[in-house]
Amino acid sequence: MPPKSYPRLLLAVLTGLYILNYIDRNVLFAVQSDIKKEFLLSDGQLGALTFAFFITYMVAAPLIGWLGDRFPRKIIIVIGVFIWSGCTLLTWLVHDYSQLFLRHSLVGIGEASYVTIAPTLIADSFPPLKRGRMLSIFFLGLPVGSAAAYFVGGYVAHYFHSWRAPFMAASIPGFALALVLWFLPEPPRGQHEEHSPVDAGTLLRGLTRNGAFITATLGMALYTFAIGGMQQWIPTFLERLRGMEQKSANIDFGLITLVNGIGATLLGGWLADRWLKRNFGAYYTFSGITMLVAVPFMVAAIYITGPLMFPAIFAAVFFILIGTGPSNAAVVNSVSASIRSTALAVNVFVIHLLGDAFSPTLIGRISDKTGSLQTAFWVAFFAAALSGVVMLYGARFAPRFKLNEVKAAQG
Repeated sequence: MPPKSYPRLLLAVLTGLYILNYIDRNVLFAVQSDIKKEFLLSDGQLGALTFAFFITYMVAAPLIGWLGDRFPRKIIIVIGVFIWSGCTLLTWLVHDYSQLFLRHSLVGIGEASYVTIAPTLIADSFPPLKRGRMLSIFFLGLPVGSAAAYFVGGYVAHYFHSWRAPFMAASIPGFALALVLWFLPEPPRGQHEEHSPVDAGTLLRGLTRNGAFITATLGMALYTFAIGGMQQWIPTFLERLRGMEQKSANIDFGLITLVNGIGATLLGGWLADRWLKRNFGAYYTFSGITMLVAVPFMVAAIYITGPLMFPAIFAAVFFILIGTGPSNAAVVNSVSASIRSTALAVNVFVIHLLGDAFSPTLIGRISDKTGSLQTAFWVAFFAAALSGVVMLYGARFAPRFKLNEVKAAQG
């Protein structure tokens, strides 16, 4: 195989694994109503499963990032994929809440090994002015994997009359793609970094003085709070407050997520890359504007009934997802290649600590206390609006690439 085909093949394999990452993580959301009935759980306990996942995810991420800057990254990723796929496969043995809690916690260790390192391989495979588009392709895993989780959960649980069956179906492909990745070459670190963005320092403490990194990370944390809380509870909302069947709620919301996930995510990366050629802060500004536009549609999606409800949900998901690639590209470009895995590990830790590690639990507890899931969603609306403001502010710290020289190097 010609060497030039490696970057795109590597991108394809990593994107496939990222899709599986989100299927394994989110298939729980599609069947949580059945789990609640079997184990007699509260909404707060269901939300705590996500909290358990992110605690181990966040604790593992800094160590994984440190290892990723010092050892072959491909090996770490393969080990992580085997851990998360294996834990997902073993869910069929779970027979009480404590066992499910432990299983969901262990999945976080495997996924931390992937998410903190995989974007660095993509960054080393493509030059800066292409990273918005390439990372948008990679981050298709978020919406496509989430949508697939609803499909797998809805169809497989319905067909086999068991909420455990979707976990088994979701786990197998990960082993196969991990083996494919094992045989692909790893790109050299920093091969496109002749004109790296300026860091406050090359050590970890330098991140605290890196305005581009801090604002992008805080903006993403607030974004993650909003999207993480809502994606867990929207199918339940459609069942509980709109009277839909579990299968229909998951499939309909999954289709909206899938269509927007592909269209909006790719469109956002393409538009932001074009804008970056004229505006250094494009990734930040684009992400901030689109998130602020999403907020009124998020509110409408929860409060509107009748035929306009699904168009409102569609518009909200579109504007939420269109900034996915640019916001992640902003983080990747804000630091140099020598500390990129460590920086992404810090980013992962912060965005989940302040974001979806506790937002599903918080929404569940507000729902329990107030008796209104609609009221509970307001914390997500506020976080989304604040995310947009932070990203807009972050544009002033965006790194200054030597665009003409980079474009010349690209030919």
